[in-house]
Amino acid sequence: MESMVLQTEPDALMEAINYTWILVVTFLIFFMHAGFAMLEAGQVRSKNVANQLTKNLLTWSVGVTVFFLIGIGVESAVAGTGFEPAFTGDGTGWIDWLYGAVFAMTAATIVSGAVAGRAKLRAYVTYTFLLAAVIYPVVTGITWAGGYIETLTGTPFSDFAGGMIVHGMGGIAGLTAAWILGPRMDRYNSDGTANVIPGHSLTFAVLGTLILAFGWYGFNVGTSAIFSEEGAFLGEQLGRVAMTTTVAMACGAMGAGFVAWLKTGKVDTLYVANGLLAGLVGITAIPDASTWWGAFLVGGLAGAQLPLVFGFVEGYLKIDDVCAVFPVHGSAGVLGTLLFPLVATSGYMADLGATRTEAFIAQFAGVAVIAVWTIAATAAIWFVFKAAGQARVTPEHERDGLDVSEHGVDTYPEFGQPDVATDGSGTVSDVRTDGGSPARAGDAEPEIRTDGGKPNGGEIKMVTAIIRPDRLGEVKQALAEAGAPSLTVTNVSGRGSQPAKKGQWRGEEYTVDLHQKVKIECVVADIPADDVVDAIGEGAHTGEPGDGKIFVTPVESAYQIRTGKTGSDAV
Repeated sequence: MESMVLQTEPDALMEAINYTWILVVTFLIFFMHAGFAMLEAGQVRSKNVANQLTKNLLTWSVGVTVFFLIGIGVESAVAGTGFEPAFTGDGTGWIDWLYGAVFAMTAATIVSGAVAGRAKLRAYVTYTFLLAAVIYPVVTGITWAGGYIETLTGTPFSDFAGGMIVHGMGGIAGLTAAWILGPRMDRYNSDGTANVIPGHSLTFAVLGTLILAFGWYGFNVGTSAIFSEEGAFLGEQLGRVAMTTTVAMACGAMGAGFVAWLKTGKVDTLYVANGLLAGLVGITAIPDASTWWGAFLVGGLAGAQLPLVFGFVEGYLKIDDVCAVFPVHGSAGVLGTLLFPLVATSGYMADLGATRTEAFIAQFAGVAVIAVWTIAATAAIWFVFKAAGQARVTPEHERDGLDVSEHGVDTYPEFGQPDVATDGSGTVSDVRTDGGSPARAGDAEPEIRTDGGKPNGGEIKMVTAIIRPDRLGEVKQALAEAGAPSLTVTNVSGRGSQPAKKGQWRGEEYTVDLHQKVKIECVVADIPADDVVDAIGEGAHTGEPGDGKIFVTPVESAYQIRTGKTGSDAV
């Protein structure tokens, strides 16, 4: 085997290593879709999670096949080499196609975060088809493949790994689509003020962020070739790209967290996560050219602009960008691309053969061309969808959630269906359980549990208590000691004497006036209801507002499903 490697022509060996490298980083970039899925799922409401995950799956599935059949051919046609789709190629050509496809699908999936919670699935999938077939290929045909910006300005447009071509374009497309769709229901009041609609899982959002950051090393570092044409290892370029990517990532998180702290007095977790990504986006156009201090500057500014731009988009433009795709990808991509002449090394500028002013003109022209084309194409498509009544789900479907209306699924089925709490304290929001294993599909609806004692023909009473969730264990223990260990438990939310709390989502405060509680129901016949009340009261008591209330009501009758017994015999 060693002799075969030694006998291989140097050019062939270099090509084999480079294509192996390309495939490895391609798989890394593909894994970023897991990050996008988690990031977006965490930032939407629980009733829209399955819809967001489905969009991410279909973005890849529809987009990559369309890019194979049409998109790569449109790119080559725009570049001036004729329509050459990927299916006319061969082995290494297909590797090149796949490498280009993962970049294209990154641009496509960015849009889904902006239109979350109200876009029809068919509209989004159709737009993904058109983006992969035409919109994105035109951008790459003008820039990477065609070099038209250099023809226009006399200086090459520098975008090493897609800071503007991929991320800037995706962020601008997302903002445009969100603008045409309009905001989610209840996002804005009649006076134009914004309401905060928190996402359902900060954990998912941060997990997605870290997965994306991992894949980004493929995005940026992977764009460097291992070997030059002379066969020399490009350690300087690889090292610089790895260094600037890492530094900008870190500074983006710190910059966003710092500005959020200045605005609100708190370091907002989601802004830190989004800022980390904004720092990565900012440096993606220029990691091979930037000085070390340029990485600090670009990453820090990309993160710092995030809370400011998001506030501008939300408060002034009144655009509901659910996952902040424009400040993370759009404005951060534009910023990093335009800062190229300021932070590029002297050696890089000498090799470019242009002054810093000439380079800025080329960068500005590239940004303008990409932005104008993306806005025009995206707006035209979504305006057509809107005119045809196919852009947005109905208000009823939006209220119910897109998981049910678009897919017929419940992402969290064990949480049950919303209902009105029997004590009037709030609404059932989560899960009904008796403390045992979750019900399986096909199981009968659980009956009301009793204390298991021997019936004595006495009056049947229902004891209902609303208590703090963290006192449930003590209450269960107290009931067991009182001889009434069986109960029905339901998670509810309600409002009473307990003061409202303040929450924060992406740096904005909102009021939490419905507090999470637990409703306990216990039916007794041979144990005095007062004993059960005393047991619950003892276990639930903390002495603070919000301990809850206990209600005792008569039960006219009872029926045991298994045996058919009625009255106290059933209890």
